[in-house]
Amino acid sequence: MLARDIMTRDVVTVKPDEEIEKVAQLLVENKISGIPVVDDDQHIVGIITEKDLIVRAGELKVPFYITLFDSIIFLENPIRFSNSLKQYTASKVGDAMTKEVWAVKEDEEVSKVVEIMQKKNINRVPVVRNGKLVGIISRNDVLKVLV
Repeated sequence: MLARDIMTRDVVTVKPDEEIEKVAQLLVENKISGIPVVDDDQHIVGIITEKDLIVRAGELKVPFYITLFDSIIFLENPIRFSNSLKQYTASKVGDAMTKEVWAVKEDEEVSKVVEIMQKKNINRVPVVRNGKLVGIISRNDVLKVLV
């Protein structure tokens, strides 16, 4: 069975310059947990998920540090804090989205899609044709095949 056989073809998408509030509304209205972010030519530039938005709803945790001989030593990863800060203060999709996206071609075997989901611990995999978004496969789509 191929990706094209189980993918959802009518994909909800957003652009990087759209407001975060629109994403939250689309997630709720469509009962989905993530949305591909595309450019004007339908190329995938990121994905934005409930997890990305939850960062904004939570408390921002400043990393612990100590000062030693006029130097600051972080006891936690300051890069993680920097990334969280960007998401926490984001107002546009492009600032909060995950930029690393695992996509497959429409003629990819479903078993490969499942393998990507498991190895990368992701819930959805966009499907592309000639580099352009044509569908998406969620864990729910895979379960439907099993039933």
